[in-house]
Amino acid sequence: MQLWFDAITNVFSVSILITIFFGTIFGMIMGSLPGLSSTMAIAIIIPFTFTMDPATGIILLAAIYCSSVYGGSISAILLNTPGTPAGAATVMDGYELTKQGKSGKAIGISAVASGLGGIISAIILSTTAPLLEVR
Repeated sequence: MQLWFDAITNVFSVSILITIFFGTIFGMIMGSLPGLSSTMAIAIIIPFTFTMDPATGIILLAAIYCSSVYGGSISAILLNTPGTPAGAATVMDGYELTKQGKSGKAIGISAVASGLGGIISAIILSTTAPLLEVR
């Protein structure tokens, strides 16, 4: 249980929160540009992580990856062109809402779905990963 408290304390430090903020912004910009995938965003930023603390670098890369997958849905909704392969399914319904003048609603729904999916999967991973431990 002490490890959980240490992890939460580390994640909510100011430097980590700033890293998450800028990683999220960079990832959303990269993901929303058609032709640039989340893997390319990681490849662009990875040389900068060599000088960082390992935990900070991993958190930066995770923030960029997750937000770029969401960013792909922005161009899918507004331009009918997915920014990332994960945004391909968003094109069908999201662009239809844009044609009806409800693009803000479509982007909001996409953000909520992406956020909830990330939170739920992180909870499931953190509770089931210890079960995979080899003893």
